[in-house]
Amino acid sequence: MAKFITAREAAQLIPDHATVGVAGMGLSGWPEEVACAIRDNFAETGHPCDLNLKQASALGDWGYGNKFNGWDRNPLPEADTEHGNRGVTRFGEAGPGLITKWTSAHIGSAFTLCDQARQGKIETHCLPQGVIINLWRECAAGRPGLITKTGLGTFVDPRVEGGRMNDCANSEEVVKLVEFNGEEYLFYPAFKCDVALLRGTIADENGNISFAHESVVNEGFEVATAVKNNGGIVIVQVEYLAKKDTLNPKDVKIPGKLVDYVVQAKDPKSCWQAEGTYWEPSYSGQIKIPLDSIQPLPFDERKVVCRRCAMELRKGDLINLGVGMPADIAKVVAEEGLIEDVTMSTESGMVGGVPSALPSFGSAYNPEAILSPHEMFDLISGGGLNMTCLGIGEVDGDGNNNVSRMGKRLTGPGGFIDITAATPKVIFAGTLMGKAKVKVGGGKLEIVEEGTIQKFVEKVGQITFSGQYAPDNQEVLYVTERAVFQLIDHKMTLIEIAPGIDLQKDVLDHLGFTPVISPDLKEMDPGIFEEHWGGLKEYLK
Repeated sequence: MAKFITAREAAQLIPDHATVGVAGMGLSGWPEEVACAIRDNFAETGHPCDLNLKQASALGDWGYGNKFNGWDRNPLPEADTEHGNRGVTRFGEAGPGLITKWTSAHIGSAFTLCDQARQGKIETHCLPQGVIINLWRECAAGRPGLITKTGLGTFVDPRVEGGRMNDCANSEEVVKLVEFNGEEYLFYPAFKCDVALLRGTIADENGNISFAHESVVNEGFEVATAVKNNGGIVIVQVEYLAKKDTLNPKDVKIPGKLVDYVVQAKDPKSCWQAEGTYWEPSYSGQIKIPLDSIQPLPFDERKVVCRRCAMELRKGDLINLGVGMPADIAKVVAEEGLIEDVTMSTESGMVGGVPSALPSFGSAYNPEAILSPHEMFDLISGGGLNMTCLGIGEVDGDGNNNVSRMGKRLTGPGGFIDITAATPKVIFAGTLMGKAKVKVGGGKLEIVEEGTIQKFVEKVGQITFSGQYAPDNQEVLYVTERAVFQLIDHKMTLIEIAPGIDLQKDVLDHLGFTPVISPDLKEMDPGIFEEHWGGLKEYLK
């Protein structure tokens, strides 16, 4: 039977040199109070130390806080300590030494650990999110590892970078190239895990864990099973305690037999459902909110890009929307009154409803279903999506897209690699230049002040999507406010240009490569450059 202890007592149970597994996305599933206790115990005693951290998803205030891995984004006042510092980044706040190895799909929210990784103090690898999610099942079942084509041709491929995010990441081989039935695959070895640090909403007296208010049904069961089957310890933070035999068995996501210790959080601030809200009941299925209560996007270039991406949707599609600009496509579709005509999803497991953008990406308003991440990635990897829209970091003439490491900024791929490897239609969305000032209206686009950050470059700094490994039957578009490109015969081809701009001065002069220009070069629909559109229904057929 699980033992009920304090957060500090939990911190003192973790041995030095342990491999520690965590689960969740954003702040859903994140045991903030336990993490702070581990940080404080390390600061005071030097223990636990030399931990090997394993995580699948971004955990923390990604895109919301006053620091973002050396990049200002939605800055908050310096005095605001409630937001911006939560999540895995807690493990770096007491200085180096607590974490010395780190494997994750998304690391950008942990800015303190990223700083240490850049300094060579943490061996850091990034792998695809779906790979890590499913690797937990291999670990739990005692199987040798995961064989998949996911990652071939990207920076994860051992012939490229082998998932290494810094020069010191060389003591572990986290991926191998293998051949099976005459075809190339990647093999991701399973590992042993000693400690699970998890969060639920409710624990009963027997340690059974419910995720009642969590917006994501995370991989906590798989992590707990992997640890328990290895003889390790499972620690779960919860907000509420319940009498035994009062939880609906269908609501129990982690059986008490897998739980060694339960920590009831003392402070509700340690139990936020998502980065942007303590609790939004429509995220976790308790209520359905009127969709007209969702604020439409401001009329700017971001809305133009989202509208152009939405034009690629077809009625009945199951689509995935990535973090950043792509997530706002949901708001465009909702504003056009067509949200019932397509089913939107996120890799966190949301199906249906309206996916939330930052700061609460991974959650969704009014979801029809909330799958576990491994169920969602099985659907994705098997080709179950019709379309995905993901972000642009930097793109080169081979069609490669880098969102995982740009300069000194470490981010990781998240689910990007898994999703693009198997989806028949892939849309990449972003602005052509960074920090440009433009004017939108009257059916055209005007460049007011040119940007200072080139996004379409000669060669990307890291390959998160490989244009050369893209299947021949995969449709790949790159949508910006100024132009639309398509990957045709593995070559970047310009197919559309925005009304009101000069092809040479406003587009070609800002590319680090020479694209093929389609003989059928078209003008982007002027309607999407009007404040009030209403034209999506003509495309969504």
